[in-house]
Amino acid sequence: MRYLTSVYWERGGMAKGNQDSVVLLQVLTARGRVLMAAVCDGMGGHSQGEMASGYVTQRLQEWFYESLLHAVHKQKPYWVIRRSLDRLVYHIQEWLQQYGRQERLRLGTTMTVVIIYERTYLLWHLGDSRAYQIRSGRNNNRERGQSQQAVCVTQDHAKGQHMLTKCVGSFGYERPDFHMGNFGKGQAMLLCSDGFRHCVASQEMAEVLGPERIRDEEQAARRLREIGEACMKRGEKDNLSAVYIKCEG
Repeated sequence: MRYLTSVYWERGGMAKGNQDSVVLLQVLTARGRVLMAAVCDGMGGHSQGEMASGYVTQRLQEWFYESLLHAVHKQKPYWVIRRSLDRLVYHIQEWLQQYGRQERLRLGTTMTVVIIYERTYLLWHLGDSRAYQIRSGRNNNRERGQSQQAVCVTQDHAKGQHMLTKCVGSFGYERPDFHMGNFGKGQAMLLCSDGFRHCVASQEMAEVLGPERIRDEEQAARRLREIGEACMKRGEKDNLSAVYIKCEG
């Protein structure tokens, strides 16, 4: 499998810093290409949100090289990989709790991470960052051709726009939501922080990022930037981050 990818990471017009962290890794193995992407949005209402999000993405990168690739090489079943990342999140939250007690502060981050290989995606999620599957759908109007659809595959753990009910942080362990599905040629996936999607409808997102309309990584980057700039013009004040993945077969 081959993947066309792009990353968008923007402080935003009003934010003093960027508390979002993103990661995108690909390795070609004997079982095909293995990809991991993650978006983590540090909690702005708590101290050192940027440290929490950065720490989570750092640990995810270590896990990718030290555990995931080993599991793929040994042809471990998907449930073993799921259990491995669940265990990682548990240890991350233990460390954040210890650090929070030591520094007398509370800190946390959202976490949306996807692993893709063998035409399958594995998705873990805590918080109000989101993952969308973007694909072409049939349109009854032949003159207009195929429509684009963006389907959110995560559930927001939040009350309103500013109060998380679940996250990775110093507040106690929360097991991530888990979802598994097919990911093949002609499909795309978008992971994004809440700042990237608050001011744009999912249908707008689908029309701009539809896999049939993205030819190369430069175009993907340009279209992510277009969405980010539109969000800021519409009044978004938060950090904006996104990872786009298209399966090219």
